[in-house]
Amino acid sequence: MTRKDFLFSASAATAAALSAQETEPKVQRKNRLKQGVCGGVFGRGMSMEDRARHAARLGAHCFDLQGPDNWPILKKYGLVPTMVSGGGKLTDACNDPSLHDAIRKQFAENIPRAKREGIPNVITFSGNRRGKSDAEGLDNCYTVLKDVVKIAEDNEVTICMELLNSKVDHKDYQCDHTAWGVELCKRVNSPRFKLLYDIYHMQIMEGDIIRTIRQNFSYIGHFHTAGNPGRHQFDDTQEMSYKAIAQAIVDLGYTGYLCHEYSPTTPDPLKTLDEMMRICDV
Repeated sequence: MTRKDFLFSASAATAAALSAQETEPKVQRKNRLKQGVCGGVFGRGMSMEDRARHAARLGAHCFDLQGPDNWPILKKYGLVPTMVSGGGKLTDACNDPSLHDAIRKQFAENIPRAKREGIPNVITFSGNRRGKSDAEGLDNCYTVLKDVVKIAEDNEVTICMELLNSKVDHKDYQCDHTAWGVELCKRVNSPRFKLLYDIYHMQIMEGDIIRTIRQNFSYIGHFHTAGNPGRHQFDDTQEMSYKAIAQAIVDLGYTGYLCHEYSPTTPDPLKTLDEMMRICDV
């Protein structure tokens, strides 16, 4: 085979593979748990158009953490943009009174826009402690959230504060335990303020995932997944049983979304995503 013939053959094979992917039938799921994705599960090098197309083909209902430029692409493939910007940044957010005026303005803009676009949730964060006690952080977060939650109620959009680990990935982050987040939910006292329960992060901080979810279910508005250790796909090298976790969530009557947020280490991210979704399709 000449070099020219080889290149032609390789190009033809690649084109055939892409064509086959495009014509593959949509994977049928039980859909007792509405699953979605975050961008990282596709690895690198895939366009947003292809990510959305493959997510829909694999049975995803939604796509988290995407900006307005990508919403038309998601909607083209029937995917809900489920978790978008609300107010504050991960390290600088609700526990810092100096940022409250800016955060109020952000929520006042982002919540009505989410309503117009059919987006159910906006995300927020506690921010880093920077020396603040748990009590001070709660007071500061409550001060701003008690105001902006009224906007959320009027627009029927839910503000979700993300629980993150401060041990490995997000040093000094304040909303790093379920009990702290639940106490904040109780203070705000609104069905439009809940927690984004990231299973990976809470496994690192406290474990006892299923019991914690059951005991605090009414305060959880959204879920993220990833394996631990490593935040990769949840295979036999990982310490959690996602099938059991997914079953517990379904048994509680959860009607929201669970989105996969792992970073794949496999050579075929689409095959891996199919496997992760199958595990959680209880």
